[in-house]
Amino acid sequence: MRRLLLAAVVLALAVPAPAGAASVQLMVVGKTRVLREAGPVRLKARSVRVGGRRCAVGRTPLSVLAGTRLSLRLRDYGACGRSARDAGSLYVRAVAGERARGANGWVYKVGRRAATAGAADPRGPFGRGRLRRGQRLTWFYCRLRDGGCQRTLELKLRPEPGSVVASVRGYDDEGHGVAVEGVTVNAGGLSALTDAAGQASLALAPGRHLVVATKEGTIRSFSERVELP
Repeated sequence: MRRLLLAAVVLALAVPAPAGAASVQLMVVGKTRVLREAGPVRLKARSVRVGGRRCAVGRTPLSVLAGTRLSLRLRDYGACGRSARDAGSLYVRAVAGERARGANGWVYKVGRRAATAGAADPRGPFGRGRLRRGQRLTWFYCRLRDGGCQRTLELKLRPEPGSVVASVRGYDDEGHGVAVEGVTVNAGGLSALTDAAGQASLALAPGRHLVVATKEGTIRSFSERVELP
């Protein structure tokens, strides 16, 4: 679990990725609120401050975090320095003042799954390849319960004439999903609750809408865009 409780992200300004640059979607959720949702965020090598020195990090989740210019507190369980190859044991103790406490702390997911490697491990989040263009990166403050963190919500939308049908699933650390009942789906100032099948319908006017799914005790969804004719 110590591996899992690794580094974090949030708040502050993420520099938009230049056209054509490799980038990822990013969301950071703190103890009580969303601290940052941005995209695309450029994938590039950066450096971070650890104590009184600078340490290089490659194109990793920690590099994405560093690109947001957040206030971070890091601990090095290895010997980081000028080479990004030595950054694999960096651990994020706090983001924007929100510190790890006991078994609770900052973790990250790539897509639906919690990473199994350090946030700056040059081998990648799962030890077999680096972040890829277009992936979704979610950093959040994990409150450990029953051996796992909160489920992360994923929202799928199906536009219909005059409405949109939302389907919401919640994913555990291993990426196993279930339909989630009682999720609030918001769009255009309207909201609806999902049923036992994890579905809700919203009557919306023609045009573009931003839709998001939230429920206490879970990590909210990324914002999704939908256009109704």
